Amino acid sequence: MPAPKKYPDELRERAVRMTIEARRDPVAAPGAIRRIADQLGVHPEALRAWVKRAEVDAGVQPGRSSSEEHRIAALERENRELRRANQILKSAASFFAAELDRPSR
Repeated sequence: MPAPKKYPDELRERAVRMTIEARRDPVAAPGAIRRIADQLGVHPEALRAWVKRAEVDAGVQPGRSSSEEHRIAALERENRELRRANQILKSAASFFAAELDRPSR
C-alpha cells in the first residue's frame, strides 16, 4: 500500500508547470527549483523528483514512464502470486504422492 500523499495533486501540477516555465527562461533558470519550492512551501527535493518524473513522462528525459512503472509493478505482483501458488501446489502434490506410497491397512 503506497504512503499517503503529503501534497495535493493540484499543488504538484502547478509546481511542476511553474518550474518548467522558469527553466525555459535563461535568467530565471538558476535556482528555479529551490525558489519555487520555497514560494509554494514544498521541499526542494520533492519538487525536483516531480519535475524529473514529468520530464520522463513527456519523453524529454530518458527513463521509464509512470505507466510503464505501474505496469511493471503489477506484473511483478502477479509473478509473486503465481510463484506462491506454484509452491503451494508443489507442496500439495508431494504430500499426496507420499500418501500414495504408504502401504494401506
